[in-house]
Amino acid sequence: MTDPERSPFGSAEEEINYWKELSGKYKQCVQSAQEELREFQEGSREYEAELETQLQQMETRNRDLLLENARLQMEVETVKEKIASQHADGQRQISALEEELGQVTATRDQLQKYIRELEQCNDDLERAKRATIMSLEDFEQRLNEAIERNAFLESELDEKESLLESVQRLKDEARDLRQELAVQQKQEKPKAFVQGSLEAGRMDTATQAASSRPSTPALPQGLSYGFSTPGAFRRGFENGSGGAPLTPAARISALNIVGDLLQKVGALESKLASCRNFVYDQSLCRSSAAPPPYLGRDVFERRLSGPHPPQG
Repeated sequence: MTDPERSPFGSAEEEINYWKELSGKYKQCVQSAQEELREFQEGSREYEAELETQLQQMETRNRDLLLENARLQMEVETVKEKIASQHADGQRQISALEEELGQVTATRDQLQKYIRELEQCNDDLERAKRATIMSLEDFEQRLNEAIERNAFLESELDEKESLLESVQRLKDEARDLRQELAVQQKQEKPKAFVQGSLEAGRMDTATQAASSRPSTPALPQGLSYGFSTPGAFRRGFENGSGGAPLTPAARISALNIVGDLLQKVGALESKLASCRNFVYDQSLCRSSAAPPPYLGRDVFERRLSGPHPPQG
């Protein structure tokens, strides 16, 4: 406060007016402050009410979020349990699949090894098949040759049968000739009788020599007398004996022809037997390799032994 002795006011009335004016200013300031306080209080109450409303809303939302959080935590726990269970199942499935993969791999290796063995076996079988086919072709060729030879032998067998019939007829005629010769020799003179006896002895000796002569596979030259077949020989013999009785030399010649025919028949029999033995031995040798399914041993023997017409 200012010292009254040094007061700036000139008089007390000026001082009073000054203080009145100052108090008026402060009073206006107080009134404006009160007004502002009242407005502030009203605004604060409104703001407080709004904050309380927001707080309630936030508490409600917080409760909802807490409930949602609890629910989500429960779901998370449930999902974790499911994931753990699925992980365990996945591990078990992975272990089972790994074991199955090992088994499949081992099986595949075994199958590949088996396939290689089968391929090798197949190659061996192919080679054996080719060898068997070649053996079969060779066997079929030999068989065809044997069949052709058999047909040729069958034709020779038929010829042999016809020759046997001709020989039998010639034997009968030779017997008749001997009887006729004996009758004629009884009627001739003693010299002619003696000469005829000698010739008959030579004729018997020639017949026995022709019968005991060994057979050879070569064809005899018994048909060099002008008769190529037994029928032609018989016709020549009948033509020679129909006009006049045969001389002793002609009879000896006829008997020699008979002996040559017998020799030819024996040679044919020997040749047929040797060919049959050869074909049978060949069939036995080839039967162990690869016999054809259409020709067995019994059929082959029947074809060799049975009568067949000659094939052209």
